[in-house]
Amino acid sequence: MATSTEKWIEELKGISVLELSERIKALEEEFGVSATAMAAAAPAAAPAGGGDGAAPAEEESSTVDLILTGSGEKKIQVIKVVRAATGLGLKEAKALVDEAPKPIKEGIERDEADKLRADIEEAGGTVEVK
Repeated sequence: MATSTEKWIEELKGISVLELSERIKALEEEFGVSATAMAAAAPAAAPAGGGDGAAPAEEESSTVDLILTGSGEKKIQVIKVVRAATGLGLKEAKALVDEAPKPIKEGIERDEADKLRADIEEAGGTVEVK
């Protein structure tokens, strides 16, 4: 199994970032998962093993979804902030901004959401924290 994984990683090193992004999206659609949500859910699962029943509920309430509701007049600036925050390519970030209202990040910590919200609003966009 390690050999096939190593071959797969070597293949990924040889493709463009755009192609990698497209493959990730295809995997997300095929299996009905989100790479962002899985990464955020991993830390939430760790406290559950500690035996403290209050910890998971507290962890869930501290994570939020950040929804872009509009790009305002400075759309290019908002696209730049979205690209920096999500790691998307220019085409994907532009599509996300054009299709607002759309989630930018899901299951993120409230502090990160507040910082990102401030950055987007400074760039001229509007966001909603859920």
